[in-house]
Amino acid sequence: MADYTIDETVDITDVVCPVTFVKAKVALEELDEGQILSIRMNDGEPVQNVPRSIKEEGHQILKLLDNEDGTYNLIVRKAAD
Repeated sequence: MADYTIDETVDITDVVCPVTFVKAKVALEELDEGQILSIRMNDGEPVQNVPRSIKEEGHQILKLLDNEDGTYNLIVRKAAD
């Protein structure tokens, strides 16, 4: 049982870096502090780059879930602005 509730989901499987992070960042900006965003992304570059970029922005990464179909869901808690 997860100890968080997903408030918003964004799918960035249809875009490539660096747009992946931009799309994720915009989705995060629309949330309130403490809300949870699930970011669906492709394996490879996004999985390497997006979590790092989000961490650099100060947000908290809760989990990276392998969907076992070549995509991952990154669960992020929005930090205070």
